Amino acid sequence: MKTRLTGKMSSNISGVPSCKTDYFTKILEDDLKAVVKPQYVDQLPRAVKTPNKSVKFLLEHRSAMSNLDEVLDVLELRHILDRDVNHLSGGELQRFAIGTVCVQKADVYMFDEPSSYLDVKQRLSAARMIRTLLGPDNYVIVVEHDLSVLDYLSDYICVLYGKPAVYGVVTLPHSVREGINIFLDGHIPTENLRFREESLTFRISEGTDDFQADKARAFAYPKMEKTLGNFRLNIDSGDFTDSEIIVMMGENGTGKTTFCRLLAGALKPDSANKVPEMRISMKPQTITPKFEGTVRQLFFKRIKQAFLSPQFQTDVVKPLKLDDFIDQEVKNLSGGELQRVAIVMALGLPADIYLIDEPSAYLDSEQRIIAARVIKRFIMHAKKTAFIVEHDFIMATYLADRVIVFDGQPGIDAHANKPESLLTGCNSFLKNLDVTFRRDPTNFRPRINKLNSQLDQEQKLSGNYFFLEEDSS
Repeated sequence: MKTRLTGKMSSNISGVPSCKTDYFTKILEDDLKAVVKPQYVDQLPRAVKTPNKSVKFLLEHRSAMSNLDEVLDVLELRHILDRDVNHLSGGELQRFAIGTVCVQKADVYMFDEPSSYLDVKQRLSAARMIRTLLGPDNYVIVVEHDLSVLDYLSDYICVLYGKPAVYGVVTLPHSVREGINIFLDGHIPTENLRFREESLTFRISEGTDDFQADKARAFAYPKMEKTLGNFRLNIDSGDFTDSEIIVMMGENGTGKTTFCRLLAGALKPDSANKVPEMRISMKPQTITPKFEGTVRQLFFKRIKQAFLSPQFQTDVVKPLKLDDFIDQEVKNLSGGELQRVAIVMALGLPADIYLIDEPSAYLDSEQRIIAARVIKRFIMHAKKTAFIVEHDFIMATYLADRVIVFDGQPGIDAHANKPESLLTGCNSFLKNLDVTFRRDPTNFRPRINKLNSQLDQEQKLSGNYFFLEEDSS
């Protein structure tokens, strides 16, 4: 009997793995104060019981250190200080929750998925803030699914594997590179144990070699403008072809979802220029389950032809492991299960363009990589085009043939550049973030350089913020 095992990543940035003995001794002596940033920040407003629910009051009430001003600046919380927590968006709630933990005095700081709802810039800012908590006498533990953030944040890595909802095993701490590579390889060399049947790699051409990319059909969209209240978006004209994935990169509030809705025809541009009429299938950012019935019944009602196709089953349904919950009620699914159902639903509709908004949300590290493979393989096999909004940088670079970089002032005045190559697009995007990446020689994943490290400084001086070449360091 073969049991399928899955892996998960946990970060230990306490600095010294050998201090675990002292840690458990202190637990027995009841001598540790721990504060936790919970996984589901959308439930925080209901947990606040004080009459005054303003962000300012809650942060000041918990503040026991002298870093409140730094927390407000790094996590961009100043503009929401007077707001009630009930009126915060997902990203604002996440940054508030991280800030609430960071201002407290404790022996153990725990952060469960601090990158959810945040864009790339905010994820790195949160990582920098979390690292400031490190001290000689405290512990910082993070659970994270974004491998680039985990790489940037951690000093040591523990890999968690097992059978979901049945059992789990935690490995000894490894160095950051070794720990993430063990997780991706699915094999622990020190124990000669394989917990995944196949290795996960990030070759740019991987998964596309079986199909001949069809670039014969070319499409174009015009220069457009759209004003929504106080927000204004300017879009440069662009073009795309079949068998192509274009990833949209930018901060939250720069109009990526608005651009998707313009392409889908759900919004009309301010000018007379119109998007050519094409069949559109869209996976929205937020998924609200309303269907009364099981996942199987939903597929038979909405995407019966695709669902019954052996090719679609092989390329999409089986890799996403929907058999585990296909006969469950849609309304009873978890966030990750709903996300996988939504991806299948979007890909199952016949369309010329697939608009997929944040496919990595709620998925763990392994599921993200598998979902990226599924989307890439489907687009190449079906010879269609996909526009994807994605904040997980590793997933974004694996998917992208070209990128559209969004810049400007979030929530006020934003600009969408024309599609450009992965190298030039990522280079300009990362330059704005003041972050550099290299590639791992083992599995070719993009690795983020520690801020002001020698390689970080060298790449910035040469203007190469994103390297496609493998790096041996």
